[in-house]
Amino acid sequence: MFTVFLQKFSDLDILSYQSDFITYLESQKFSREPKNLYEPIDYILQLGGKRIRPVLTLMAANIFSDDYQKALPAALAVEVFHNFTLVHDDIMDDAPLRRGNETVHEKWGINTGILSGDAMLILAYQYFENYEPVVFQKLAQLFSKTALEVCDGQQLDVDFETRNDVTIDEYIKMITLKTSVLVAAALKMGAIVAKANEEQAQHLYNYGLNLGIAFQLQDDYLDTFGDPESFGKQVGGDIIENKKTYLYLKALEVANADDKENLRALYNGKQKNNTEKIAVVSSIFEKNNIPKETHKLIEYYTNKSFESLKHLDISDENKEGLRAFGMNLMSRKV
Repeated sequence: MFTVFLQKFSDLDILSYQSDFITYLESQKFSREPKNLYEPIDYILQLGGKRIRPVLTLMAANIFSDDYQKALPAALAVEVFHNFTLVHDDIMDDAPLRRGNETVHEKWGINTGILSGDAMLILAYQYFENYEPVVFQKLAQLFSKTALEVCDGQQLDVDFETRNDVTIDEYIKMITLKTSVLVAAALKMGAIVAKANEEQAQHLYNYGLNLGIAFQLQDDYLDTFGDPESFGKQVGGDIIENKKTYLYLKALEVANADDKENLRALYNGKQKNNTEKIAVVSSIFEKNNIPKETHKLIEYYTNKSFESLKHLDISDENKEGLRAFGMNLMSRKV
């Protein structure tokens, strides 16, 4: 899916980044003893996915240097860490499927899922050992900060499940920590490997931070209003799970008393008929112009990310490539 909408960006040669990353990933030996620890790691990494984060690391390295392939270990560290979070998230959510396949804990059991995830976190750090001490230190510092922030965001997400007073600002903070900081860090890691100065690396980080927020908001929108065939997973999953996304929170802010009451009732507890629940909630969202409000916020954060491009000392061609990448993420259907 990701490949289809990346084909436009030949100027940044994103398909080459993706191809080189997959080749590097496949060259790694994750199948070792004990098999029940490492086979789940190999399994989750081979399931595919959009590979957005490692592609961004390679893209950033190429923007600031002539050799993006030296960023492959850092790109793999980002991807291994991302998949580690997915393994543990799936356990917390009791999710049976990931990318259309059995989740690690369903296939190997919860204990192995926890332990394999722990091993992935350690493996991610090991990839930074490919770099000289100064670069290693910068990468490790950023990675530690980011990993802790992702944990903060995950805990906030868990906390929100039992709260009925979540605000939109709190939600934006949660998705920033849970999702966006890793997108931003992926870009900054590429800049660090390319030895860009701190100011330039931070501008690229800010671009990624706001783009990551827009990316998650688009995911929230697609979860309710996306095409099931192109989206690749069940539409309405957030509604079934009573996730307090921006769509839900904005509806509570602007809807009339009856709609608010209906929403709160539908989101308190499990419903017997999920199809009906999705239909009713979606209709309330549409009635209150929530799709339009969501798109406005996506556009706001996308444009905010583009503000950071003005401060980057890079070619106009690369700036346009980053802008095109952001525009395409904003309008994606998958």
